[in-house]
Amino acid sequence: MVIFEWVVGVLLGAVLLAALARRVGAPYPAFLALGGVALAFVPGVPNLKLDPELALALFLAPVLLDAGYDTSLRDLRANWRPIGGLALGAVAVTTVAVAVVAKAVVPEMPFAACVVLGAVVAPPDAVAALSVLRHVPLPHRLTTILRGESLLNDAGSLLIYRLAVAAAITGSFHPGEIAPTFLLGVVGSLVAGPVLAFVYVAVMRLFADAASVIVLQFVAAFGIWIAAEGLEMSGVLTVVSFAITVARFSPGITPPRTRILSYAVWDTAVFVLNVLAFVLIGIQIGPILDRLNEAEQTTALILAGMVFLTVVLVRIAWVLPASGLDRLEFASHRRPRPGTSDAALGLKAALALSWSGMRGIVTIAAALALPQGGENGGFPYRDLIVFTAFCVVIGTLVIQGLTLGPLLARLGLEDDDPVGREVGRARAEAYAAALDSLDPQESESTAALRQEFVAALKEAKTHEEGLAPETLPADDARRRAISAARDRVLALRREGGIGDDAYYVLEEEFDWAELNVTPRAET
Repeated sequence: MVIFEWVVGVLLGAVLLAALARRVGAPYPAFLALGGVALAFVPGVPNLKLDPELALALFLAPVLLDAGYDTSLRDLRANWRPIGGLALGAVAVTTVAVAVVAKAVVPEMPFAACVVLGAVVAPPDAVAALSVLRHVPLPHRLTTILRGESLLNDAGSLLIYRLAVAAAITGSFHPGEIAPTFLLGVVGSLVAGPVLAFVYVAVMRLFADAASVIVLQFVAAFGIWIAAEGLEMSGVLTVVSFAITVARFSPGITPPRTRILSYAVWDTAVFVLNVLAFVLIGIQIGPILDRLNEAEQTTALILAGMVFLTVVLVRIAWVLPASGLDRLEFASHRRPRPGTSDAALGLKAALALSWSGMRGIVTIAAALALPQGGENGGFPYRDLIVFTAFCVVIGTLVIQGLTLGPLLARLGLEDDDPVGREVGRARAEAYAAALDSLDPQESESTAALRQEFVAALKEAKTHEEGLAPETLPADDARRRAISAARDRVLALRREGGIGDDAYYVLEEEFDWAELNVTPRAET
């Protein structure tokens, strides 16, 4: 009962902290991190422990599936160079740099354990960065880069993490094992994810009620992660490729009401998982500090401070020179298409990107997943790694997270709203398709409906970019019109005419419009 009361109190506190974060325009994970610090020093906090083998599956599988579902393949392809550089190059360099720093500060720490620490703190967390960006207009391309980086860097860092953990536990490392592990982890995952997605889409056609569909979504997230890990593939890449594939092929099988409820449930689940992650790691800090003597506490604080500076400086050192080379290459070629990876990043954008490297739930989950028990805590220097990881998360979320908003405002970056323009143009085509679907043998109500669409299209034609107004009909005949509009927008996405961000905006509009004209019994 005591644990249940604590959970209820923690969730209430988290909601209040998140509300305060939104009011001041800060990322809510920063406030959750501060709450975790406070819990570390509250007397009487229950000593909750999580099975290390459960940590990665519990915290990462649903978060990655949710992020992967919202990812635009078109935008990823258009920005593959900066995303690949951050997700692979920056993660690798950060891991090595942190390992070298850790070995210098704590010479007796095995180098494999140092690499584990580097892999734990290497991947930034897009949830924290994007929660700031909701309050400050930012070019769509930067948001795309941050989202893409957060998906792919987890796979690279966790691959290094698993190899280093195995080396630290066994005391040996064989370079010949890297290639097969990499091939199985990457290639196998990229094949298995889409295959499982097609199976999932076929199975989901058998279910219609919202509760069953949403439960099966979570079963898929956890089940696919567990299966991938059991087959020694990458759980991250398998779940992400599965989610991206499902997002492309499932719109026609999910009723609007179920989809809207599903989005709300998943937003809540991701929030609760962030809360639990910060609570679980926060309440471990007190016992860790109690187990360290004064000299060890000093060493731990020094290591945490040095690792924090390393992850911040490495990202800046990686992004800014890459931005300079990008501009030089850009100047030597003809003008590229805006918004693509061929466009120069720009110094202001590079500054914003370099300061958006907050760490979050991935770092916490990887730290909590280290083996416990046995001699020396189960994993060499586990307490020191967990403490350092928590301090890096706190430092990046508080220092970078609370200053990112003012920095973006100071830089004056403007979003030219490509998603808004795509929405407006796609809406015009959708209205035209809806107009064509109306029965030529018009009733009085259908004639009125036709006039609404004609007026909307006329306004679109007078707009300099052909953007249609945000209006939709709402009577019984409109269900056919909405269905035709939805089909046209889906076709535009498949053809690459619009990106996923624009598609999801319109999909939500059509969902609500369809709900307005559909009896509850049919939803």
